[in-house]
Amino acid sequence: MGKPIIPQRRGKGGSTYRSPSHRHKGVPGYPRNISGQGTVVDIFHAPGRSAPMAKVQFGDKFALLLVPEGMRVNQTITMGSGVPIEMGNILPLQEIPEGTLVHNIESVPGDGGKYIRTAGTYAAIITRDKKVTVQMPSGSLKAFDGRCLATVGILANSGRLDKPFAKAGNKYYSCISKAKRNKKVKGVAMNACNHPHGGGGHPHVGTQSTVGRNTPPGRKVGRLSPQRKKNKGRGE
Repeated sequence: MGKPIIPQRRGKGGSTYRSPSHRHKGVPGYPRNISGQGTVVDIFHAPGRSAPMAKVQFGDKFALLLVPEGMRVNQTITMGSGVPIEMGNILPLQEIPEGTLVHNIESVPGDGGKYIRTAGTYAAIITRDKKVTVQMPSGSLKAFDGRCLATVGILANSGRLDKPFAKAGNKYYSCISKAKRNKKVKGVAMNACNHPHGGGGHPHVGTQSTVGRNTPPGRKVGRLSPQRKKNKGRGE
């Protein structure tokens, strides 16, 4: 009896694909109901994240933020409306000048930040109108609500890919911390009991590779079932 295919195993979790949440330091984001000046208390590595994180004290409250290049311990950062355009400061997109590089942009006001959170990435403010247009790292343009918060600067740890893994064990532990697969194997290279494309002398998948459109998500591999003829009924 074969094992479930990999997408199904990931969906069920378990020890193989479970992220070690007990090692995670928390989710960085903009705290609600906090504004004004804060002090960077500590900068630390967060397992499962490519960018470092900082613990910032705002009065008697603390917040976890992503670290831009140049941030240091005991640095003062300011959060809110009308603050200076300086590295590490947090303010709404509608108040950031065109051409400024930012990161950790909110999708909707108040969600804490959803975009540009990978080490070394940044976005650029293009235009400000009813919506603020931002150029994403991919080069595409995306419009945001002007009230969405963003942090000025480029995310730190941009050179993380310069150092090679050197051995398979390092790659394994890096993937485990993010609950990712360490190795990727094609379905046609597997046995028939492990994948719908397995078995036989490939690259042919060995049988009909189409999958029904009402199939559960884990079984949707390869080509979906063919559609009906587009010209059905013409000339009749």
